Amino acid sequence: MATLNLDRAWDLHPQVSVRPEPFGALLYHFGTRKLSFLKDRGLLAVVQALATAPTARGACSAAGVDDGNLPRYEQALAVLAQSSMVVERTPSP
Repeated sequence: MATLNLDRAWDLHPQVSVRPEPFGALLYHFGTRKLSFLKDRGLLAVVQALATAPTARGACSAAGVDDGNLPRYEQALAVLAQSSMVVERTPSP
């Protein structure tokens, strides 16, 4: 099972486009030409919150994810990281 450090800052890869859909969203990576389906609008909210949250845990909190569901979202984010849809944010100089 893949893991992701929720206490680090993550963001969408700059080459990923998000298209919201009634079921969740489509993510398309223009660099790798991979397509990912987010089958949960809650996960879409987490992915969108990554850009402004200081950590992935903060993005989950901002999207309303409770502690009981946190492992499920952690796993989903880890899968997105493995496919380079989300990447760890590097600190600004």
